Amino acid sequence: MLFLKKENQSGVNDLFKKVLVANRGEIAVRIIKACQEMGIKTVAIYSDVDKDATHVQIADESINLGDPTPIESYLNIPKIIKIAEGTGSEAIHPGYGFLAENPDFAKSCKDIGIKFIGPDSKVISLMGDKIAAKTTMEKAGLPVIPGYHGLKQNTDTLIREGKKIGFPLLVKATAGGGGKGMRIVYSEDLLEQSIEGAKRESKSAFGDDSVFLEKYIDKPRHIEFQILADEHDNVIHLFERECSIQRRHQKIIEETPSPVMTLELRKKMGHAAVAAAKAVGYTNAGTVEFMIDKDLNFYFMEMNTRLQVEHPITEATTGIDLAKWQLRIASGEKLTLKQSEIIQRGHAIECRIYAEDPANGFLPSTGTISKVDPPKGPNIRDDSGIFSGIKITPYYDPLLSKLVVYAENREECLNKMKWALSHYVVLGVTTNISFLSEVLKHDEFRKGNISTHFIDDYFKDWTITKDGLPIDAIISLAVYDSIHTKREEIVRYKEADPHSPWKHFGRWRVGGRGI
Repeated sequence: MLFLKKENQSGVNDLFKKVLVANRGEIAVRIIKACQEMGIKTVAIYSDVDKDATHVQIADESINLGDPTPIESYLNIPKIIKIAEGTGSEAIHPGYGFLAENPDFAKSCKDIGIKFIGPDSKVISLMGDKIAAKTTMEKAGLPVIPGYHGLKQNTDTLIREGKKIGFPLLVKATAGGGGKGMRIVYSEDLLEQSIEGAKRESKSAFGDDSVFLEKYIDKPRHIEFQILADEHDNVIHLFERECSIQRRHQKIIEETPSPVMTLELRKKMGHAAVAAAKAVGYTNAGTVEFMIDKDLNFYFMEMNTRLQVEHPITEATTGIDLAKWQLRIASGEKLTLKQSEIIQRGHAIECRIYAEDPANGFLPSTGTISKVDPPKGPNIRDDSGIFSGIKITPYYDPLLSKLVVYAENREECLNKMKWALSHYVVLGVTTNISFLSEVLKHDEFRKGNISTHFIDDYFKDWTITKDGLPIDAIISLAVYDSIHTKREEIVRYKEADPHSPWKHFGRWRVGGRGI
């Protein structure tokens, strides 16, 4: 069965009538809301531990996946495909993570006539292979970091090539991500053990022990360009995002525009990002990622073939809804956006709110959220899938929400984010809110002097202090404890005193409604 696009009499493709969202948490909520705003019915899937999750509650239909282990739930391709067919879903949106960059999943969708909202499986496969991706981009004229991307994987060859590159250098897993299978090698005598260690880790994490080598850039910036490409050969970029603030090679704070960006550099990098997408026949939303050195030389790093976690800051500064455009493009619509007409205005910052302990190696935190109260105000956006009473389990990524603020300039934006974090209440689990506040207050961050080493350089031994706690969290915790203490006192009094009025009142009625 092939997927056939239907066009109405005006020549504009009809949107899907029903979309299955193959994800969970805040991104599932984000996509479901976008679909519903466009009049598209949604199907949510959920594991046993997610039965009360927000995305389950707001979707038009919800189907249980059972076992919460990822391989049996959100990574179970046959089960998800069967649900899509059974619910009559015309398309599947994978969100990010899980199956979003799995070429087998994209191909399985295509094989049964269900539209995968993303690029073709061949493109996903090509860009997922770091060596093939770099080779392809080099042929397309993009600058790449000097290194060895060859197919010969024996240790002797890798050592020889490593010596040619010079030190320090990086050993990176070909199929890697999230810092797994990566080693920084500072001297020749550490090269062999670093290669073997990276291979073992890569084999364990990805089932593939192939690695590549590249010159190590000291304290680089990580900057990405947002791409939109339709199925009619139209490609545009929506400017850059600064993603250098990372822990364990994973981003925690992103902003746009980048503090280091110049008009000339943006033009060159934007042109390179569009060329990268065209070189592989890319369609839908994607991100071309670059490293920038201290001299503002940029190098292609990789291409993420999906919607990014940090996409809201691009939406804030361009006014363009990326999730909706993903749906339109997948339905066959042409881009009506012209590169010359896209304007970036103001400044936006995103902070990722994680259930984790920054003072203890960023270890994930689990438990029940007893209270959550996000900040509210003009130009403050909270993409969230949490609520008071939800359980945070060890099965999935500990991302709770994404806090996004927008302002006229970077200084105002930083001040707004500082205020927003100080008014973000999450009780019941340890979060990184205080840590994020401390990073934003650091002098070097406020000056824009940042790199991917920022956390290691300035916050390696960070510990929380009483002064670092958000004021609203302190107040809420005090009120929460006070209320629970009073409730316990009332219960004890009620049980001890046979003449207590609490024994004789039935259901109270306020405004005609029983409580």
